[in-house]
Amino acid sequence: MTQRLKQLLLSAMLLMGVVLAPAANAEGIKVKFFELERVESEWFLNAAFQIELSPGLEDAIQKGVVLHFQTEFELTRSRWYWFDERPVLALRQTRLSYQPLTKQFRIASGGLTFNAQTIAEALQVVGSIGGWRVIDGPSVDPSKPYSAALRMSLDLSKLPKPFQVNALNNKTWNVSSDWTRFTFTPDAQSVLKRQE
Repeated sequence: MTQRLKQLLLSAMLLMGVVLAPAANAEGIKVKFFELERVESEWFLNAAFQIELSPGLEDAIQKGVVLHFQTEFELTRSRWYWFDERPVLALRQTRLSYQPLTKQFRIASGGLTFNAQTIAEALQVVGSIGGWRVIDGPSVDPSKPYSAALRMSLDLSKLPKPFQVNALNNKTWNVSSDWTRFTFTPDAQSVLKRQE
């Protein structure tokens, strides 16, 4: 085998490893869509996250472990003379559990409860946010630009203690989306949409 052919073969193998590696680890959370909509002086968030859990997490739910997902929305404005101003930090908890007697998944968020037959349906409900008030009018200056950020993650602090220790040693339990950041000026628009 010639030296050039060996180099091409090695390059192809490395490229296949790079291309195939993300497919093998598809677990996690991704932002599919979000929208900020103004109603009078307040802003409401609608969003959709795609959630893929590892087989270990799915098995833990089936065995009675309750998972808490936390959605965070923050608004900051940079200042040259001091630390960044943070007028808005909104948190939303969503609880996912399995009921073995009814063989249904139960999702609880903001005082509302939903039932789902499969884990896929349950994760779709967990990843759907509609009409969440994140910005009150008086908390922002309409003429100034802000940096907004949104993410969802599995709240490991709400797991039972033995599972918290396991989560520290196991990357498949650290499920989180990346921060989605965008510029936001309150008086520039009444609806801000973005599809990922």
